[in-house]
Amino acid sequence: MNTITVAIVEDKDEIRQSLSILIGGADGFVCRAAYATAEDALVDLPGHPVDIVLMDIGLPGMNGIDCVRQLKPLCPRTQFMMCTAYDEDELVFEALKAGANSYILKRSAPHKLLEAISELHQGGSPMSSTIARKIVGSFYQAPVKSSELDVLTSREREILDRLSKGYSHKEVADELFISPTTVRKHIFNIYEKLQVHSKVEAVNKYLGRK
Repeated sequence: MNTITVAIVEDKDEIRQSLSILIGGADGFVCRAAYATAEDALVDLPGHPVDIVLMDIGLPGMNGIDCVRQLKPLCPRTQFMMCTAYDEDELVFEALKAGANSYILKRSAPHKLLEAISELHQGGSPMSSTIARKIVGSFYQAPVKSSELDVLTSREREILDRLSKGYSHKEVADELFISPTTVRKHIFNIYEKLQVHSKVEAVNKYLGRK
């Protein structure tokens, strides 16, 4: 059996040490390095790549998502597993867009974490069940009555579609090559036309969840 080399990026000393002991003590695994900050990982990992990096999100200084985004092109053969307490939709999708291959919650049982690392190394993309459910749910769109959206312009529909997929105002602006101020003006018009008062209400109406 090939040995799986692992690095950990986790700021909490107790958790970092526990993960190091768990991985280092398991057959077929080697914990090559453990970093307390994203900055330390960025300096060291490109010259000492590993198979799998366990990455926390809530780090001091640079967060784990930005760290993955920067490390991905520098360590093309390394796979990144987010190992975090955060399960908010926005963070999940931002991490995956940044290049994370897997997303596991810290509350996962130790043997489940080791199984997930093995699965990731073998080509899978393991996710905690609650995370997988969020991802599956993001693809479902209930039928919408066309008449409800007839009042919107094509640009307003484009913006609302991206908001429904979790885009931030800046991401919408960047993708549509318009300014964030213009995005906000369109969103204000969308609220007025659909007679709603928040992004959640607008998206729900767009997805037919009135």
